[in-house]
Amino acid sequence: MKVGKNKVITMTYILSKDDVNGELVQEVTKDKPFVVLFGAGSLLPKFEENLEGLSIGDTFGFSLSSAEGYGEKTPEAIVDLDKQIFEFEGEIDEEFLKVGANIPMQNEEGHPLTGLVLEIGEDFVKMDFNHPLAGQTLYFTGEIVDVREASEEELDHGHVHGHGGHHH
Repeated sequence: MKVGKNKVITMTYILSKDDVNGELVQEVTKDKPFVVLFGAGSLLPKFEENLEGLSIGDTFGFSLSSAEGYGEKTPEAIVDLDKQIFEFEGEIDEEFLKVGANIPMQNEEGHPLTGLVLEIGEDFVKMDFNHPLAGQTLYFTGEIVDVREASEEELDHGHVHGHGGHHH
């Protein structure tokens, strides 16, 4: 069976910056593989394109430019926030709020996002909400471990259920 739309694929991969010898970003191994409903919109489009048509046991190695990955860094995603929003019961936890920390937050519509603390001023916190891999060339190597038909329930829900997937 080949990787394609509405198939559940199980894979291992290594993600590096720039090329196969670049800085390691993430490694997904056979003991905890990545399981995903292919074609459901949860993968980068160019990532999917590179896997389409592969079979169990096939290996892959490909590069994604920043435009094909998470885009370029944008200055609009770097903002100054009122320092008071980080207070809890009138205090700021300095172990939590420090330069270099990634802080989970929500935008105005309630969508989750993560911001990187760049600077802490007297009454502001400068945060970078660009994706951590924005502006990076990404290099993936890996192997297709399994391919199966998605169940009706998985197709209806748009994600994998059971082992390695979502549990309700």
